[in-house]
Order: sequence, then structure tokens, then C-alpha cells
Amino acid sequence: MLHDYSKKFNDLSRKMNELGVEIPETMKGFSELHKASISEGALSTKTKELIALGIAITIRCEGCIACHVHDSLEAGANAEEIKETIGVAILMGGGPSVVYGCEAMEALNQFGIFEQNEAVH
Repeated sequence: MLHDYSKKFNDLSRKMNELGVEIPETMKGFSELHKASISEGALSTKTKELIALGIAITIRCEGCIACHVHDSLEAGANAEEIKETIGVAILMGGGPSVVYGCEAMEALNQFGIFEQNEAVH
């Protein structure tokens, strides 16, 4: 396992909330931008999350990968759609995106196992 993506996602969420206390106007603006950007429109929320994941891989942001794999799954993406998104990111980002594509696969595997366990309970 490269990273614990569930922990990374939860830690990042907590840290972003803490940042919201310190710089509330900035984080409020970021939150509103996120909601507006990801909301249903000509593109579905799922498609937008997959786009964000592809960008996260190409810019090499582990926290963004954790968030957008998680949020892609929440928006209804399946493993095959996430894998194809990783492939497009590799096309656009080359060798470094292969490395971060591996990170996204690890996150998918971890969140997928979590989702399966939640469905059983």
C-alpha cells in the first residue's frame, strides 16, 4: 500500500475545516466555487469528478487524488470509469502521471474495499 487514502481523505477534510476557521472568507469562496463547479449541468457531477481526478493525477496532487477518487465513487463512477480516467491522465501527463495513476489505483482499491464493507454491514 502506498498511502492510506481513507485516512488522507479524512485528515484533509478535517484540516480544510480548520483552515475555514482561520480564513473563513477564502474557504467559503472555495466551497462555493467547488459546489458550483461540480453541480449537475450539461456535464454530470460524476463526469466533472472524473475530470477533476484526471487533473489531480497530471498535477501530482495526492490529496486531490484522494478527494476525487472518493467523490467520483460517491457520484456514481465505477472502477472502469476511474481506470479510463487514469489512462487519459497518463496520456496527458506522461511518466509522472503513471506514478500518480498508481496512487489513484491504490485509492480506488482502498475506497472500493471500504464501499464493499459498508454495503455488507
